[in-house]
Amino acid sequence: MIFSPTESNMSTRQFVTFWIGEDLFGIDILLVREINRNLEITRVDRALDYVRGIMNLRGQIVTIIDLGARLGLGKREMKSSTSCVVIKTTKDIDHLTLKDNLNVQETSTDVIGFLVDKIGDVVAIDNEAIEHPPAHAHGVSGRFLEGVIKLKDRLLITLRASEIILVE
Repeated sequence: MIFSPTESNMSTRQFVTFWIGEDLFGIDILLVREINRNLEITRVDRALDYVRGIMNLRGQIVTIIDLGARLGLGKREMKSSTSCVVIKTTKDIDHLTLKDNLNVQETSTDVIGFLVDKIGDVVAIDNEAIEHPPAHAHGVSGRFLEGVIKLKDRLLITLRASEIILVE
């Protein structure tokens, strides 16, 4: 897990949710810098299969990871609902580690964005509701999974950004 809140300082967490195909995924909101819908992505030759390219975000270069391809769910088709979840860098969250006793040693120093089919909601979840992930969920390897949450009408699969970002 990228953020590991101590039991005493947090009993709930918030997740930014998003869709990849018919599956609902989430990332801890403390990791999300912003959500960008203006996607002008430049392809990069000889990049890894799951790297869609790069984009310029107010003068900063962002590496765009096709989250569907990275998770083994297939490359995503660009649609009007396609968005990019830009992940905070270690520098972005340094102040949180001191303030909230969060463990962020596994984050990236590079700016990374996750290409997703559609943005969902922000949901608040009690820590007790987060179950350990199975070896595979909806075709996704367990190494990418942080946990599974049973919502009223579906499962929310929470992801480990550190594993997604990790270059193999």
